[in-house]
Amino acid sequence: MENVVVRPILEKDNVAVAEVIRSVLMDLGAPKVGTAYADKALYSMYENYNIPKATYFVAEKEGKIIGCAGVAQLDNYEGNVCELQKMYFLEEARGKGLGSKMMDACIAKAREYGFDKCYLETMPYMQGAQKLYKKTGFKYIDAPMGDTGHYSCPVYMLLDL
Repeated sequence: MENVVVRPILEKDNVAVAEVIRSVLMDLGAPKVGTAYADKALYSMYENYNIPKATYFVAEKEGKIIGCAGVAQLDNYEGNVCELQKMYFLEEARGKGLGSKMMDACIAKAREYGFDKCYLETMPYMQGAQKLYKKTGFKYIDAPMGDTGHYSCPVYMLLDL
């Protein structure tokens, strides 16, 4: 995608990021409970990722946030595993290679932070996302790791870094 910049989130991006995430979840018919839609952190993503070994990225085109994703330590898990978190793109940004660009930024950060593995949870019908995850090297696993609170996301994947 031309004229798209992938960069770390700024505090001024908080509202736009929350709107992208909620908009995408609504478009896809995802439940509001047990998904990122209900996360308390949604309107303070900058602050939530402004900690060691965590980064949240936005994809910006001509001043508009059109996608986002991040990596951080997997919640409630003993071990050196991060989670690919809240990766969402507006419809206008899908199918244009931006997901791969964002995934590359997140995985590079995870490796830079020294994590051993990267975990993610998704919805069964998010086939486009799963295709990207598999292409990146993620493999399906049978059970959740840690406790993300996203009990409405029953597909689990893991990548060796």
